[in-house]
Amino acid sequence: MKTTGKRSAFLFFFILIFVGGLSFFLFEYGTEGGKWAMQPYNAHLSGTSTTANGTVEDRNGVTLLKIQNGKRTYSDDRLVRKSTLHLVGDTNGDISTGVQNAFKTELTGYNIVTGLADVKAAKQGGTIRLTVDSDLNKLAYRELDGRKGAAVLTNWKTGEVLCMVSTPTFDPADPPSDLKTNSSYNGVFVNKVISGQLTPGSTFKILTTAAAIQNIPDLDSRTFYCNGSIVVDGNPITCVNHEAHGTMNFQQALAKSCNVTFAKLAIEMGKNRMESAVNALGLNSTYTIDGLVSAKGHYDVTNASNNQLGWSGVGQYTDQVSPGYMVRLLGAVANGGTPEELRIIQNVSGDLVTPGKYGIPKTGQALMSQSVAQRLKTYLRGDVSTGYGDDMFNGVKEVCAKTGTGELGGEHNNNGWLVGFSADESTPYAFAVVVQQTAGYGSQTAGPIVRELLSAAVANKD
Repeated sequence: MKTTGKRSAFLFFFILIFVGGLSFFLFEYGTEGGKWAMQPYNAHLSGTSTTANGTVEDRNGVTLLKIQNGKRTYSDDRLVRKSTLHLVGDTNGDISTGVQNAFKTELTGYNIVTGLADVKAAKQGGTIRLTVDSDLNKLAYRELDGRKGAAVLTNWKTGEVLCMVSTPTFDPADPPSDLKTNSSYNGVFVNKVISGQLTPGSTFKILTTAAAIQNIPDLDSRTFYCNGSIVVDGNPITCVNHEAHGTMNFQQALAKSCNVTFAKLAIEMGKNRMESAVNALGLNSTYTIDGLVSAKGHYDVTNASNNQLGWSGVGQYTDQVSPGYMVRLLGAVANGGTPEELRIIQNVSGDLVTPGKYGIPKTGQALMSQSVAQRLKTYLRGDVSTGYGDDMFNGVKEVCAKTGTGELGGEHNNNGWLVGFSADESTPYAFAVVVQQTAGYGSQTAGPIVRELLSAAVANKD
């Protein structure tokens, strides 16, 4: 009996190992099978029954990537290759949001059942045409000028992403040997537009404003006083350079980006109403761009002191957002409260493509009411007309915008932001640009990039 018991125990143990190993293999096969199949050293790629042929193009038909019998050829233009890296992806598949990794089925015909085996010899992989203009990507990359950051430009009426750049980057056709050891490439595999989690600074005041519109009925009839700082819980909340803004109405407080005012508003509304409003605006949720799942933002004041709650309303404390979230939020404001869902694929053609799966505009769920969106639009338009000036946007009309400087400590460790949109339906562009590790303000660092992007987009519009 003892011998039988031991044998049963050993058998049970080996069955557990087998089941565990099989489960791990199936999981890896399901999640990584496409990457395995697309490796050049995979012998079956050279056979005649493969469908490992596909092309990625920009919106104007410029070839960004071509795969022929498993061999990848990138654009001839080095700046195009570097500026579209996080969209197109890298050869090793380290960038999960890259098209050649995330859309391997549409691109090459790979699927989990047949792999790359072609059941009908005439069938081939597809051509993916993106919504992005590679010239705008090159422009944004040049304007970032070696600095870390991100830039995204969209059409808020259609949801099309026209420009999406994340830095640092590298040349996928000639990756550096020290890519994973050189600190200058830290974060290079993350597309910050979709997956970034960055301190927003005063751009977050857009969300605090939305919360105040819904919770403070007399917001527009109030006056606010600022002498440069307030003390809450024994600790200061200060405006930039301790500037005293004096007596203001709400529009003036937003245009002057008064930290004292917005901290007071957050404290007055309290934790529950602030969190409820921010959650309704989608910050703590994911969204998708043609199936690519974004990272969540972060707003949590559950355990915050009143001082920390105040700083959270200013866009500091532990607040985190991505440029993609901000441009989607601003697109919702432009659209009367409801965003057109962002998309990066204009169309996919080829024998292995499901008709109508991509390229169709889709309206998302409302993030705010029409009345809240209209008031936000009025306030953000006032920021430009009374603060930054229309000249900042090189003649693009009806721009509504907000700058921000996310302070992370240290003179050269800020995030310089500019987010906004043109309310003119002939130039329906929404934008979010952030420059990291800078000593400058958002208007100084991100402002010139937005100016050039908008000018080029208007000049090149269809």
